[in-house]
Amino acid sequence: MAQLIVTDKEKCNLSYTCIRVCPTKAIKIEDGHSHIIASRCIGCGHCVTVCAQNAISYRSDKNTTLQLIKSDTKVAALCDPAIAGEFVDISDYRKFVAMLKELGFDLVNEVAFGVDLVARKYQELYNNFHGKYYITTKCPATTAYIIRYKPDLVNNLAPIIPSYIAMAKVVRQKYGKDLKTVYITSCTSAKDEVKQFDNTDAAIDAVITFSELQQLFDDYNIYEKKVEYCDFDPPLSKKGGLFPISHGMLQTIDIVDSLLDSNVLITEGRTNFLQSLDEFSNEDKFTQHLDLFYCKGCIMGPGTTSGGKKFTRRTHVVNYVKKRLVNFDAAQWEKEIQEFQNIDLSRRFKAIDKRMPFPSEQDIHKVLADIGKLKAEDQLGCGSCGYPTCREFAIANVQGLANYEMCYTYSLKEMHNSVNKLNATNRKLQNIQQALKKSEEQAKAEKKAAKEAAETVTTMLNKIRAGVVLVNDDFKIIESNYSFINMLGEDAQIINETIPGLRGADIRSLVAFSKLFETVLHTGEDILNKDVKLDNAFLNISVFTIKKNKIVGGIIRDLTLPEVQREEIINRARNVIQENLKTVQQIAFLLGESAAKTERTLNSIIEAQKLRNGTHDTGK
Repeated sequence: MAQLIVTDKEKCNLSYTCIRVCPTKAIKIEDGHSHIIASRCIGCGHCVTVCAQNAISYRSDKNTTLQLIKSDTKVAALCDPAIAGEFVDISDYRKFVAMLKELGFDLVNEVAFGVDLVARKYQELYNNFHGKYYITTKCPATTAYIIRYKPDLVNNLAPIIPSYIAMAKVVRQKYGKDLKTVYITSCTSAKDEVKQFDNTDAAIDAVITFSELQQLFDDYNIYEKKVEYCDFDPPLSKKGGLFPISHGMLQTIDIVDSLLDSNVLITEGRTNFLQSLDEFSNEDKFTQHLDLFYCKGCIMGPGTTSGGKKFTRRTHVVNYVKKRLVNFDAAQWEKEIQEFQNIDLSRRFKAIDKRMPFPSEQDIHKVLADIGKLKAEDQLGCGSCGYPTCREFAIANVQGLANYEMCYTYSLKEMHNSVNKLNATNRKLQNIQQALKKSEEQAKAEKKAAKEAAETVTTMLNKIRAGVVLVNDDFKIIESNYSFINMLGEDAQIINETIPGLRGADIRSLVAFSKLFETVLHTGEDILNKDVKLDNAFLNISVFTIKKNKIVGGIIRDLTLPEVQREEIINRARNVIQENLKTVQQIAFLLGESAAKTERTLNSIIEAQKLRNGTHDTGK
């Protein structure tokens, strides 16, 4: 069977109102939404009623009910007495009965008669108790809470079945064991309590709330004006209809509700319910029976339609009972009470302890420290987390039912910290943006300077009469000047018009002496003044390292050109002088004046050659 209470994570807005009303800590925040812990839930349904987002709902038995009434088996509708306060728009209860039969029920019975039977059992219990005080078991949520969270009080639970279970036994005895029953109620907890009576003569086959019944009437267009009067099927009740309001059951058995004479404490509502049980459990001088409703009476149960007013509903319930008593057949009622007095109304209970281990003070203190609530005056709590005090929140946190993000103070502090971090990050980003802007401006300036430098270098290279080329380790030309391009011929000159400097061209496909470039790239050792004969040209080639094994440069001079020949003669003569000077320095002590004379003679030859060619040696 599906879980009784569930949440829709898409609708949940984390208001924590459900946590505030849950008496059993059966709700925790998980994956960004509230989550119902089924094993801890008593089905009180208050989380359903307080959720403004309609994110929490209870299990529906509408489909099961429809299947039952469409089957060939007889089905009885067992109507909770609170129904008089719910369907206030129906002018006569007999029209309501007729609407249920129009829906498909074969029988429509009052659970109020079951109240009459059960109330007598309570009267016997109260009149014959031997110093042991009891807690009524008429309210499913109350019984479920005590079994799970007050297991020490299980022996104080009145050993009596609830009135609707008693009525299921009555109708089966009267109309046949094969009869199917559907309980119509304002109580959601009853949807799970009925499972304890499966496979018995007290079995309830489906439980639908008043809200679900309203939906079925709407779905099948069943309205008061469309049906005729029809009375409840017997047996009929006497005062059992007062059951859904506080003091109602005692009024059913005519127990005088006097503060001086009564030994029964009657209370209702979540807060009073919890407080009365705590005092009953812990106060030795608490000498009264407890008659409890978890809700503010069944007339305000979670299965009622929203917006109903308690005292208006209470008035309708009382007026309904008054109206029924006007022509009440007391003799027939007494006869039927006697007919069913031998029905077994007893019940046994077994504790199912769901209490959680209480955390150590050290663990609680740590949580309080983390949320900044170490001082006693700070621990009163704002209630925004759903727990009444900060200490209760800390306990729930240690038990794994609450997280720090639920604490408003902690979240606010974390938000401020996050804002401060964001502000610091924003300031850093602004500084980074400014630095990037400066870097961008600097990069633009450097790019411009590099471009100008490149243009300058290219211009300078093109002024050099010798061929100059730069090559990378992929043997691709990085840059070359006009002289080099002109050496390669017309095809290279045409390519240069599209790709200036032949950038990206493979040197190996352009010149026959590319091996020189390969050698220098691989070895890193320069090759200088290498004379190479190529077709009709006689070239002087120097290849040198610019970036070892990465970039090399080459200077190529065509020695067959007149201007190169003259320059070459001068340079080579100078080299002869320099070589001879070294020799002269070694044998100067032997040759003396002879060396100087030789030098003068050679210089005269150089000057004569220059005059004949019309050039002037600049010394370069």
